[in-house]
Amino acid sequence: MKENGENTNSQKNNFSEHEDDSSSADEIEPKLKYERLSSSDLLNILQKDAVSCVAFHPKIICIGTRWGVVHLLDHQGNTIHNEHLKAHTVAVNQISMDIKGDFITTCSDDGKAYAYGLYTEDHVLELNLGRCVKSIAIDPLFYKLGNNRRFVTGDDRLELHEKTAFLSRIKSTVLCEAVGRVQNIKWYNRFIAWVCDVGVRVYDIIDRASLVLIQWNRSENIIPENFPCCLCWKNNNTLLIGWVDTVRVCKIEKRNSVIKELPKFIVNPISTFQIDYFISGICPLDVSQLVILAYVKNKDENGKSLRPQMYILQAEENKYVEVYTDNLSLRGYPDYICSDYHFECLVDENLFIIVSPKDVVIASIYDYDDRIDWLVDHNKFEEAMMLLTTKNRYLQRNNILIVGKKYIDHLLEEKQFLKAGQLCAKVLGNNKELWQIEVFKFARSGQLRAVSQYLPIDSNHQLDPHIYEMVLYEYLKIEPKNFVKIVKEWLPNLYNVHAVINAVLEHVVKDSDIQELLLESLAILYTHSEQYDKALNIYLRLKHKDVFQLIHKYELYKNIDSEIDNLMELDANQAINLFLNEKFMSPDLIIPRLQHNQYYLYLFLDALESKHFKLVSGKYHPQLVKLYANFAPSKLLPLLRCSDSYPIKEALTICKERNLYSEMVYLLGRIGNTKEALQLLIKNIGDMEQAIIFCKEHDDLELWEELVKHSLSKPEFITYLLQKIGTYVDPKILVKRIDPKMEIPGLKNSLVKMMRDYNLQISIKEGFKNIVISDCFDLHKRLVQMQQQGIAVNDDVVCSVCHQKMLLKNNKTNILIFYCRHSFHEDCLPSVDAVEKCIICYSQKGRLPMM
Repeated sequence: MKENGENTNSQKNNFSEHEDDSSSADEIEPKLKYERLSSSDLLNILQKDAVSCVAFHPKIICIGTRWGVVHLLDHQGNTIHNEHLKAHTVAVNQISMDIKGDFITTCSDDGKAYAYGLYTEDHVLELNLGRCVKSIAIDPLFYKLGNNRRFVTGDDRLELHEKTAFLSRIKSTVLCEAVGRVQNIKWYNRFIAWVCDVGVRVYDIIDRASLVLIQWNRSENIIPENFPCCLCWKNNNTLLIGWVDTVRVCKIEKRNSVIKELPKFIVNPISTFQIDYFISGICPLDVSQLVILAYVKNKDENGKSLRPQMYILQAEENKYVEVYTDNLSLRGYPDYICSDYHFECLVDENLFIIVSPKDVVIASIYDYDDRIDWLVDHNKFEEAMMLLTTKNRYLQRNNILIVGKKYIDHLLEEKQFLKAGQLCAKVLGNNKELWQIEVFKFARSGQLRAVSQYLPIDSNHQLDPHIYEMVLYEYLKIEPKNFVKIVKEWLPNLYNVHAVINAVLEHVVKDSDIQELLLESLAILYTHSEQYDKALNIYLRLKHKDVFQLIHKYELYKNIDSEIDNLMELDANQAINLFLNEKFMSPDLIIPRLQHNQYYLYLFLDALESKHFKLVSGKYHPQLVKLYANFAPSKLLPLLRCSDSYPIKEALTICKERNLYSEMVYLLGRIGNTKEALQLLIKNIGDMEQAIIFCKEHDDLELWEELVKHSLSKPEFITYLLQKIGTYVDPKILVKRIDPKMEIPGLKNSLVKMMRDYNLQISIKEGFKNIVISDCFDLHKRLVQMQQQGIAVNDDVVCSVCHQKMLLKNNKTNILIFYCRHSFHEDCLPSVDAVEKCIICYSQKGRLPMM
């Protein structure tokens, strides 16, 4: 049905009905979709008759014909239970339905008006007014029993017809006299809007009061019959009016103040504007948009009418602008005038019906599925995918797989292979069959590389091995560098390793320019196939550092005995880390192979020293002393201090040859040649602080004398000694020997510090002395107190000689107890005067106690 779209500035692009919309580069996304009702029932009706009016309800469609028949159809155009109402003898002018769709009213120029119950056998009301009835409207609550069984008709007046309880008679009441004929009536809740020749009136059926008359701005060349006024209630308080080329939007509101003589409600026109075409129908689209069925003012070259148009208008401030236009191809449109079209809607469902004498079309809002279909048809896949992501829960027909596959095909046609490969990962997921279908599409284009990085390689979601082999063969042929990369990334269980090895061997023979790259990949493949010796040989040949990982991972230590020096040359650090694995590699095997390169030997022994000191100290410290002296002098002194496993004289000779004075000082100190060591510190090194520390360590007064002797001729040395010597020795040995005529920098401060240090030293010694004396007196006092304490004797104590209890009845002998707690009867000892100490603890006087 849709013929073309229009952009926001209303620039129309004319197309034939069957032309592909995608030919318009500026075409925007449509708002409405159209479906012509083409059921056999409706076609039979249109062949014999023509539509004169329509009523639209969520349940049914009622169409009135020019032969006075009312047909009841479903929304597909099928007759409901073969139902039709032969009510009138001439054309049906208007049909009205209650809100439940249970009752309808019809009118015609034959002067009759009917109210039908669609679910009852009898007509509810039947009137013969004797005059042409142009319009009719049923009470929206007609389905309810009681006072709601009523409807209004319009001819030269607006008349209310009610079914009374008494004898079921019909009571008619004139609500308002019209100027001219009443053309159209719309009843919504308590308000009735109706049209006459002078304008539009709004009537309050409850208060029985007219609210307003909205008059026309008539033109002399306008014939009312050719341009019927279109009415539509947007909601309970908003009325849309379209007449000729003018649109009015009116809002019904309560008055601010209640005045008895005036109605409770007032009608305010909130917007009025003109358009460039005649209005055949008007309906709301959403809160701020209107839909207008338009009759084009201009004619074609033959004087025939042009296609009717569907306009969507957007509210902006106090005006409306056209945002979209559809040209409609309704049957017989060249011969129709504006009044031949009818346009009704279901406001809550955004569903529209467009009727011409020979055609019926249903229009609806584009839902998300429709939008996606349109975007896909116009190759706007990015927008379609975004809509899929954000509105997935609203979709019925489309999903990411359906649209994604179309997008992939589109990208392949456009030769955007990388983007297509990336999309595969998002769309196909872990579906093996879909992946293999799409991969073959890339293969036909020779672009397997574009999808390779997105292929599923998880162990739980793998494709057939030949898929991965196809990718590898393409890389091998076109991009050998990336072939190596992908061989590293992929697990070997994805493909047949032996087959790939054979393919690589063929290329190695044919193409020598890429031999190095292919050899690296071949080494990886040999590793995958557990041919580690071949892989190791290739890595060594290429001098590739991955050889270390290979050796460590697969414990190929036995294969590298002859390659120790080559491995050190390749990467000394990694090689040493490898050699330090004492479980597989012995230092006795490594060291002889490195003797020809002393630097590599130094690196290995140094690392071995850091990790296994005890292992190195017994055998290799003598050799390590020389290596440290040559390559790392800073490490030599710590080694000399912590080790006893090297010949001191040889070490001293090595240090002398290389003028390593700090090391020489230490070694001379170890062999007792402290004076020479001190001379080196003073003369060669010139470090007074180290000299003082050296003297302190050896605690030799002669060394202090020697240090003072060497410092007397150097004022700066004397200054330093004055500041430091007071802490260690009596500063008199220095002060007495200083030349009184020598000028010494900072002498005063140095002397002050020396005296303070010396006084501090004396104070500390006095403190120590006082503490010792105090402790002696305290301990002696405790001894005396302990010896003066009494010793308890009870019945359990026995004599150490006779072994009888010490306490006996009628026993008047004395008891002798020693501090060792041995007890004796006086009578049991040979001579009390001769016993000075315990005879058990001491065998005799003056001997040590027996054990």
